[in-house]
Amino acid sequence: MGLFRSGEILGIAESALEFALAASEEAHPNEYMGLLRGEQASNVGLDEHGTVLTEVLVVPGTESNPVSASFNTNMVPNDLSATGSIHSHPNGVLRPSDADLATFGRNKVHIIVGAPYGRTDWEAFDREGEVIDLPVLDVDPPEEEFFDITQEDIDREHRGETEGDRWS
Repeated sequence: MGLFRSGEILGIAESALEFALAASEEAHPNEYMGLLRGEQASNVGLDEHGTVLTEVLVVPGTESNPVSASFNTNMVPNDLSATGSIHSHPNGVLRPSDADLATFGRNKVHIIVGAPYGRTDWEAFDREGEVIDLPVLDVDPPEEEFFDITQEDIDREHRGETEGDRWS
């Protein structure tokens, strides 16, 4: 995942939106909540500068009920390059509540999805709670390598070699 600190949000990957809609439907009648992670546009094949929202991070220990969802911020991975939030409104209302607005200042974009969780049952908002246009992009997020270890590395470790031995 590419790290970013600034730049325009260009859109959301279709796969990330589909994941959030399905997760929201599965959580119904309770709210669903996740964080949005992004990639530099060039990492997803776009010849533009900016960020594409490519992943929805489900935070361990998220608690939800029909009118709210929350998580302990200590459970958010410290490598997170979050640029927004996404949560559902099981009642189908696609506008932020006062409680939503109180959390919107932390990131650049916030998405609310609503029942019945179809392709058009969502809206994006900026930090102030104003509706923004957020295109759905047909891009393939880059594959993340959870571990950057090869079989060769494992074999070398078993033989008791170090990285330096490999080059001698």
